[in-house]
Amino acid sequence: MRLSRASGVCLLLWLVASLVSCGGERNTIVVGSKNFSEQALLGEILAQHIEARTHLQVTRRFYLAGSYICQQALLAGRIDTYVEYTGTALTAILHDPIEKDPSAVFGRVKSEYQRRFELEVLPSLGFNNTFAIVIRGEDARRLNLKTISDAAAHAPQWRAGFGYEFMERPDGYEGLARVYGLRFAEPPRILDLGLLYRALLEKQLDLVAGNSTDGLLSARDLVILEDEQHYFPPYEAVPVVRGETVARHPEVRAAIAELAGKISDEEMRKMNFAVDGQHRDASEVAREFLHAKGLN
Repeated sequence: MRLSRASGVCLLLWLVASLVSCGGERNTIVVGSKNFSEQALLGEILAQHIEARTHLQVTRRFYLAGSYICQQALLAGRIDTYVEYTGTALTAILHDPIEKDPSAVFGRVKSEYQRRFELEVLPSLGFNNTFAIVIRGEDARRLNLKTISDAAAHAPQWRAGFGYEFMERPDGYEGLARVYGLRFAEPPRILDLGLLYRALLEKQLDLVAGNSTDGLLSARDLVILEDEQHYFPPYEAVPVVRGETVARHPEVRAAIAELAGKISDEEMRKMNFAVDGQHRDASEVAREFLHAKGLN
């Protein structure tokens, strides 16, 4: 969700007024998150693992709106760590142009966060929450479709649907259509994400753009087409930690570093579905994940 600058300022003032400074609680680690289910899950995974690996108390400050608020909370010492996405860090925080290479994006974000903000960006948790071009599984099997290029040959007979943001943003529909030569039977329909999947499953649409870690993708017969041209930028999930926190408590860095590479796209989809689709508590889902990985 994107907030207006006025809304962001109001939320930032609220944070400054209401949150206890991390510096004042030297044996307490404050874990933050943005305001959606995946972020709460990741916050719980970080918090529970820090609790398991250290003797520190952990406070949870979840649902802190978007990247801007979480970044300012880090800089102000109101939280110690949260999980960001590399593409968002590159474009929304550093205001750098879009870059396609995941290693280059991570390297740039890591070095600039250290230089500009004295924040440490740790290695990816393992999954990439980027845009995903999705079709029905039955169509993928019947037509032997694996990539977006495979689907382009059938697109003139298909109906497509996308979210408003995907139609407008620079890494969205216009560039995708140009790179892959996509033409559809009619102009794409613009719908909310939940309605897009329903329309696809009910065969009102034949191709949609979702997010690669959407929970519904693990629960329905849907297939993500490979973006073999690497059109979409990387949005790898990376923990960000205050440099002061790492210096004071190096065991926190060691604990978070153990999570590197532990969450696959499919595992994140299943956890998201457990929370959003099955309405389970995020802390319970995170606990089960850590136990399955032998990390608690």
